[in-house]
Amino acid sequence: MIPPIATAVPAALLSPIQELAEGLGPNGLPYSMPVHPNLVHLTIGLFAIGIAFDVVGALYPLEKRVFRFLALPVTRVGFHDVGWYNLLACSAVSFFTVGAGFYEIMLAVPIQGVTSPLGLGAMSTMLWHGVGGVVLLLLIVAMTVWRGYQRFVWRRDYGRQVDWSYLIAGVLLLGVMGLHGTLGAELGAEFGVHVTADQLLDQGLSPLAELP
Repeated sequence: MIPPIATAVPAALLSPIQELAEGLGPNGLPYSMPVHPNLVHLTIGLFAIGIAFDVVGALYPLEKRVFRFLALPVTRVGFHDVGWYNLLACSAVSFFTVGAGFYEIMLAVPIQGVTSPLGLGAMSTMLWHGVGGVVLLLLIVAMTVWRGYQRFVWRRDYGRQVDWSYLIAGVLLLGVMGLHGTLGAELGAEFGVHVTADQLLDQGLSPLAELP
């Protein structure tokens, strides 16, 4: 009689991710809440505030009477200060945002047999979202360098610290962030990536019974 072939993989041959899988929660992560989505919203918020305050600072001569009427003690340089420091913080946070995204995407187990409204599968969506995240990081850093040169070199003697071309580029980049964020939203909404309830339901389990 031929003995059955063993199918178990020796512990010494397990990959690091397979070894880590034993300690993952029902959402596929070693912690209860995904970090990347929260950092994404922080990145977008900081960038949006930075551009918005620079727009207000650029239009300050038109708004000065309104601020005086409302008795608001604001200055043009104050608006530009907020714009600069928010963009600087956005640039720093974005490195952690992208890093957390790649870590969590490596542990992603998407629901199979699903196609997004854009007609993409799970792997294509993750690849586009990952590559797009790196491109956005580079663009944010480039915008920060551009903004720094305007503040400290090119326009340091001007009341308006930013060029109109910079503001237009910032608004366009915000639109690109929104489109790119759609891919990330679809990873959770359509493919259940790191969504605890979706993962349990896909396994035929009840979230009410499995979760504390």
